[in-house]
Amino acid sequence: MYPVSAGNENELTVLVDRLRRDRRRDPYAGRQAYSQAAREVADRCARLIDAGDAAVAVPVLRKAVDRMTTALMYMDSSSGVLGNDLAHLMELYARACRAAPPRPAGLAAWLVRLVCDGPGWPDVILREWAPALGAKGLAEMTRLVKQRAAVADPDNWHQQWTIRHLREQLAEVSGDVDRYVAVLAEHLVSADQYERAVRVLAEAGQPADAIDWARRGLAEHPSGHQSARLRDLLVGLLIETGEPRAAVAERRAAFDKQPTIDNLRPLLTTVAETDRDETHTEWALTVVRDRVAQQPGYLPHLIDALHHTGRDDEAWHNGLARLDELPTRQRIELLHRRQQGHPADVREPYRALVNAHLLDSHDKRRYDTAITLLRHLRDAYAATGETDQFARYLDELRGQHRRRPSFLAKLDVARLHPGR
Repeated sequence: MYPVSAGNENELTVLVDRLRRDRRRDPYAGRQAYSQAAREVADRCARLIDAGDAAVAVPVLRKAVDRMTTALMYMDSSSGVLGNDLAHLMELYARACRAAPPRPAGLAAWLVRLVCDGPGWPDVILREWAPALGAKGLAEMTRLVKQRAAVADPDNWHQQWTIRHLREQLAEVSGDVDRYVAVLAEHLVSADQYERAVRVLAEAGQPADAIDWARRGLAEHPSGHQSARLRDLLVGLLIETGEPRAAVAERRAAFDKQPTIDNLRPLLTTVAETDRDETHTEWALTVVRDRVAQQPGYLPHLIDALHHTGRDDEAWHNGLARLDELPTRQRIELLHRRQQGHPADVREPYRALVNAHLLDSHDKRRYDTAITLLRHLRDAYAATGETDQFARYLDELRGQHRRRPSFLAKLDVARLHPGR
């Protein structure tokens, strides 16, 4: 048990007071100490909750969240550390409120003010607060949101967004599927909203409606990471409802529109889960080959697709012929893969890459990258028993770049020369 006493409460008060922030202070000053103070408050309050003293932690956490929310308006939190600290305090506050619910109306008003009048942080995830709010608190939140909606400026994006955000969450926690979907349908601007509708309809045992919503969402938002999640849901529902061919057709349509590795992987996974027809693989490779002929920017996707389907030789020859068109990461990966079974093939390409990096004055890490490439090149020479040739190459490289003392110093530290 974590004993509660006047002394302990005084210590908590002192800790929370450390979360005050003078807005005139340098925004970069004292961030580590501030983070430590926030974590100490969180640790003490977590122990109180675990010990059954959540009622003591509730007002402390409320004050801590309020102070830190204000403080972050005047501090640099670009690293994300302070934002994570605040999110943790918010989670603990919700947990404490669930264990020892405060007055529902007061909590409801605070949450609405935080979302509508706050700086945009911390996030309010209403389902975490619903048990503490209860029916009375949720009804009060609904009333307050309606009140704000009635006087909101229709041209004020922030006001409209916060009201809509709370209305969607209130509908979600109500448990009324039709209400939730209807609220989402009022202002559909992202694939994420369609995804939420699909999930709730599927969970409610309405797969046909869920599939319809997924297809509508993808028609409006055919690409992007949110759309990828929505497509995954649609494909899963089609398979579950006995339509595997339709599931594969969805994957093929997505790949045909954008023949990328990110669309190829799920296509082949879905094929493996359904008809296992290898003709889909050949079709996909033909699509991306043809696309490269029309749009050379798809070459990296062709190389990835060939590697993913085990066509390493074709990937090597296509990539080597147009090595300059590949991003650095993919060039190195291409050479590394080829080096495993054909070390002699990669020596000249590695040397060309080393030279290109050494001459790239815009890359601050060019010398480090060159050293990494030289290690791979050394291994390639060693694999064919020609370390003496690598030694001669290093000597030539030193001569060519004798006016780059920083590089030569790194080369000495790397100890790559076989005879030294």
